Amino acid sequence: MVNNPTKMLFVITLISGSLIAISANSWFGAWIGLEINLLSFIPLMTNSSNLNTTEASLKYFLVQAIASAMLLYTVITVSLLHSFNGEVLMSYAPFTILLSSTLLLKTGAAPFHFWFPGVMEGLNWMTGLFLMTWQKIAPMILLSYTLILNTFTLSIIIICMIIGALGGLNQTSLRKILAYSSINHMGWMIAALITSNSLWILYFSLYTFLSVTIILSLSALKLFHINQIFALNTISPFFKFAIFTNFLSLGGLPPFIGFLPKWLVIQSLTETGLFPLIVIMVILTLITLFYYLRLTFTAFMLNYTDTTWPLTSSVHPPAIHIAGGFTMISIFGLLTSPVLFQYL
Repeated sequence: MVNNPTKMLFVITLISGSLIAISANSWFGAWIGLEINLLSFIPLMTNSSNLNTTEASLKYFLVQAIASAMLLYTVITVSLLHSFNGEVLMSYAPFTILLSSTLLLKTGAAPFHFWFPGVMEGLNWMTGLFLMTWQKIAPMILLSYTLILNTFTLSIIIICMIIGALGGLNQTSLRKILAYSSINHMGWMIAALITSNSLWILYFSLYTFLSVTIILSLSALKLFHINQIFALNTISPFFKFAIFTNFLSLGGLPPFIGFLPKWLVIQSLTETGLFPLIVIMVILTLITLFYYLRLTFTAFMLNYTDTTWPLTSSVHPPAIHIAGGFTMISIFGLLTSPVLFQYL
């Protein structure tokens, strides 16, 4: 991508589209930003040497086009009603739910997730990283304008947690597992969004950091399915242990930095009195930890298999060293977080 000026241009317009959507002072301006973002991301998804990317980009375009059309229809309808009745958007509950649903469809949150795992399966790792992280920023910030604590929001959170937990159990593709993991994290992000915007920013930042670390490792090692992990003999046991520790951090296991945002979300939900929601979220997150442990099983085995005559060299790609450095932050970040919060 760095040596391709055309792709660099599309990356710049992709980022510009998201910034336009975020900084717009009207819903029409936000819609324009989302469209620029969409039309910039489609060329980044396609790859002439891989037909799966063409299918994924077409599927992504159709879903996003439907969501954009619904968003524009809702905004125009509410604008007409506003001009006739002099009322505000939040007084139209059905339109607020419809507007929130279109933005949830754009992010791939359940129950509007039908396209997300399939699109992730057809992309390479770097484009999938964009889809899991950057493409969620603008719709989530727009969602914060319409989302309030009601039955609809609580239902979305619980459905995201259920789909994300159960959907990844029977998957063998690492890209689909990370897709269902993203759906599960969307439930936590929406829960953070209804309590505090700053809490959502913290959760999303740490989720992005862990996703970058994991995908850098998987991309460098060319891993796409679970059975490839069992035959991974190209890196040392230490690097293998360190890299796959990030999966446990992404699942929110307490010794790691991924536990920090979940801890803060639970604390915020406790202050609002949503104890049944907290119990459901914690139980369903434990299910996601199961398939994370299934991925990390070989890395954590004390008696691991190794070939006496390796067929490949054990030279680690540069991305492995970068991921290893990020992993140290993931492992020891929670220990230093009380010191950081003291000075913030």
